[in-house]
Amino acid sequence: MISYNTGNMDFKLILEFLIDLSFNNNRAWFKENNDVYQRAKSGFGQFIETLLPKIKQLDESIDVTTPAECIFRIFRDVRFSENKEPYKTNFGAFIAKGGRKGPHAGYYLHVEPDRSFIGGGIYMPESNMLRAIRTGIYENIDEFKGIINRDEFREYFPEIFGEKLKLPPKGFPKDFKDIDLLKHKHYAVAHNVENTFWTRSDILFNDLLDIFRVQYPFNSFLNRAVEKSL
Repeated sequence: MISYNTGNMDFKLILEFLIDLSFNNNRAWFKENNDVYQRAKSGFGQFIETLLPKIKQLDESIDVTTPAECIFRIFRDVRFSENKEPYKTNFGAFIAKGGRKGPHAGYYLHVEPDRSFIGGGIYMPESNMLRAIRTGIYENIDEFKGIINRDEFREYFPEIFGEKLKLPPKGFPKDFKDIDLLKHKHYAVAHNVENTFWTRSDILFNDLLDIFRVQYPFNSFLNRAVEKSL
């Protein structure tokens, strides 16, 4: 068992629970350890509750007021998946206007032993929103490139995350010099962090906010496009 020193933030319990869950991903074990899950869930909820007003100071568009609007359920939907494990092995939260189910770009935290990351943007946008984002980039290419090519941004987010089209999207000129920027299916970014990132309770919030502050212009750009598609 890995031991973590988390100070006032009890990420020791969260990480150790997730490690154990990864080796015992079944309903019987989960039921037997429900009390540990409830403590881990509560601790993560308290963390998001503390973080939420700090992010709202950074991005005034965010209108959610409770952790429940941001935190994803640990239970997996296995109906259409080959992987029938019933539980996710991470805690995740998406802080954005309209909450985790809304269409807007936001700020994502993914806590998973050895696979944690910080990021956000928009993942799997609906077709009309994806077209609006591509149009926004096409019409404001210099602004968009200025955001994603900043040294500070690239230090955290060297690339846009996810799949891309092989061919130019329909409705845009194929000879557009930055056509590759329009081929993305998702406009999301991710910055991987070590397990110890969560255990440095004295600087954890500052580190998170530094990352999200760099990401803010990216989200703001995307959300201008999203608003036009609603």
